[in-house]
Amino acid sequence: MMFKADLLIFDLDGTLADTKLDIALSVNLTLKEIGLPEKPDALIYSYVGSGIRKLIQQAVGEEESERLKAAMAVFRKHYLVHCLDTTKFYPGMDGVLDHFKSKKKAVVTNKAQLYTDKMMAGLKATDRFDLILGGDNGYPLKPDPKMIFTVLEKLSADPKRSVMIGDGMHDVNAARAAGIAICAVGYGLGDSEELRRAAPDFFCETVDDLKKMFI
Repeated sequence: MMFKADLLIFDLDGTLADTKLDIALSVNLTLKEIGLPEKPDALIYSYVGSGIRKLIQQAVGEEESERLKAAMAVFRKHYLVHCLDTTKFYPGMDGVLDHFKSKKKAVVTNKAQLYTDKMMAGLKATDRFDLILGGDNGYPLKPDPKMIFTVLEKLSADPKRSVMIGDGMHDVNAARAAGIAICAVGYGLGDSEELRRAAPDFFCETVDDLKKMFI
């Protein structure tokens, strides 16, 4: 049975766009610049989803150190340059956004607003969403539901007709805390089996599956 949704809220990394190569490159450029060994791309992918601080903490292996502060500054510099080198919408996502062009749409991501805005502009997607919220706007990061509550309020949306679409447990838990429907996707950076075990309301193996879930 299809869900009647007036508002679709999308995560960014691993949901709307394939961003992993540019993130991994920027992390490894950072590690090299501060004198640490580079890490395999696949390992860096597993760090994505909790914001820049957590990403660099895991890459550097330290918390609240001077080296961590330096590494974060170096990463911000590199990622601003490289965040659109290879990043693109997942195949079929343009069609999904066109399919739902009559619905309200928002982006809620733990990625900082600076990179989110640059990325969405580079993908020529800024005008395809009614609201785009990054993770450094004074809101706590997902899984805290505050960003979702903000979207619901700003877009005057009914929680009972709203859905969060994401590839990570932070998306599942944020949506659950906000009292809206959850659509997990298995094509992104998250662990698809973990997502299934979390019992989301909907699960999409492919991008095109999204068209079949909502009316």
